[in-house]
Amino acid sequence: MKRVLGGAVLAAAMTVSTFAHGADKLTVLLDWFVNPDHATLIVAQEKGYFKDAGLEVELIPPADPNLPPKLVAAGKADLAVSYQPQLHVQVDQGLPLRRIGTLVATPLNSLVVLKESPIRSIADLKGKKVGFSVGGFEDALLAAMLARHGLGLKDITLVNVNFSLSPSLISGQVDAVIGAFRNFELNQMDIVKRPGRAFYVEEEGVPAYDELILVAHKDKVTDGKNRRFLDALERAVQYLVNHPDESWQLFIKAHKDLDDELNRRAWKDTLPRFALRPASLDSARYARFARFLVEQKQIGKALPIADYAVELK
Repeated sequence: MKRVLGGAVLAAAMTVSTFAHGADKLTVLLDWFVNPDHATLIVAQEKGYFKDAGLEVELIPPADPNLPPKLVAAGKADLAVSYQPQLHVQVDQGLPLRRIGTLVATPLNSLVVLKESPIRSIADLKGKKVGFSVGGFEDALLAAMLARHGLGLKDITLVNVNFSLSPSLISGQVDAVIGAFRNFELNQMDIVKRPGRAFYVEEEGVPAYDELILVAHKDKVTDGKNRRFLDALERAVQYLVNHPDESWQLFIKAHKDLDDELNRRAWKDTLPRFALRPASLDSARYARFARFLVEQKQIGKALPIADYAVELK
């Protein structure tokens, strides 16, 4: 018995040693600079959950926000943080990508007007100027929202404001903006004493979708590192919702430059939107959104779920 027990202890020690000295490397490209949307990733890193899973994870902000999924598709990185709508479009275009996990499980996108604006309904947008930063998908969102009120894109004037969404609204350049993240732009406007009011896309004719997801190359989906990575993320999100204040301290310890009013507010507003089970996939929800994109002529056809999203076992 002692020999068996001793062998088991030795094997366990060797396993720990292997994880400590031979952790599997995993490169994760972020969608943007580090911000509260990435809280689960940062908490998993700071709490040592990735290390416990035998992983050495490198989180890399992109030089160009459009590149991360393309770099994963080209085999230049293991995973990328991306967006569900973008995934459908890129797979439709032939990129070999699969969704393997979710970070933020609700839309963050919204249409925003100034709080004192006379626009009280989407119907009031008729004849108004609407700013946008990214053409294509934002047009589709807006078209669907307008259609519920008997309007179309021809009834408004679209203005490309690049990434100056709240400044263009505050300055009066436009009457509304589409593409504003409810956890950031609304807080940003409130801080400068020009509060806004949001129309939420999922309440205005757009099917609910995952805002932030994790994508892998289709040929590397079953790599065991991916499942361990998602397990560590689930530990992180549970710690996050159980200990939000302690998690915030971990976040700003790692990124001291983000300790300001905007990020504190965004942190609080993003907390209820994180996916509690990052690996879980709601196939019906994804299929419903694919049909919406077909209707909006964003993709050619609704592919089988397995062609763009998986749930790892």
